Amino acid sequence: MYFNGTVFYMNESPPPIVLTFAASDPTGGAGIQADILTMTSMGCHALSVLTAITVQDTVGVEDYFPLDAEWISDQARCLLEDMPVAAFKIGMLGSLEALATIAAIVADYPDIPLILDPVLASGRGDELSTDDMRAAMMDMLIPQTTIITPNSVEARNLVQDEIVNDNDALDICAQHLLATGCEYVLITGTHEGTAQVINTLYDATGELRADTWTRLPGSYHGSGCTLASAIAAALAHGMSISDAVHEAQAFTYEALRAGFRPGMGQFIPDRLFWARDGDKQ
Repeated sequence: MYFNGTVFYMNESPPPIVLTFAASDPTGGAGIQADILTMTSMGCHALSVLTAITVQDTVGVEDYFPLDAEWISDQARCLLEDMPVAAFKIGMLGSLEALATIAAIVADYPDIPLILDPVLASGRGDELSTDDMRAAMMDMLIPQTTIITPNSVEARNLVQDEIVNDNDALDICAQHLLATGCEYVLITGTHEGTAQVINTLYDATGELRADTWTRLPGSYHGSGCTLASAIAAALAHGMSISDAVHEAQAFTYEALRAGFRPGMGQFIPDRLFWARDGDKQ
């Protein structure tokens, strides 16, 4: 199996294992289902710790029920005592208690790369976090993060107390996020009014790379989950941060380009696009 010229062998040795913390999405478009599909498609074995149950369709989120923090801890600790994990990926947290619990868990594994997709709202704009959760994320979780992958709206919301206005440059937002202690920030430009989508990777030295992609028509459910999970998978395969970010963007772009609209709302990325492409052997 391969993607974009990269071969992922899965026969001679076990696949790398990635552990995702996320909420369930019954549409399969986002959430823990999207994480599992993406990681599997990229040649990894996905472990999943459920943080919340949602009621949603492709139009939006109607409601969600956070799982008890003790259940989240028990799920993760049980897995981590049994199997070696090559990367962590974190999506929707569900509650402040869940956030604190997950922060404590990953703190015990500082050498494992941590990819954080800061899910603050649904694609429709349904709020999935609180001001207290945003503050706790900045204080407890982002400082432990290897790479955080906010879109431009999320980046500004996370550092809203530090910036002058919503029009502040995204590199300023990145600097504030990096100042918390995380190693890398990838800010995606899908929500910006640019002709093409520009995604920019930063570290403490400044801009590392900027990748430009053709802006696709339509609205997609689960693009952020796909991108963060693809980065986690690429890092689990041993890629450098820069290479992993580019590979994950390419995978996400192709999944979006092959997306389909099964309901009355957003398109869903096809994470198995390569299996349906007759030109690939």
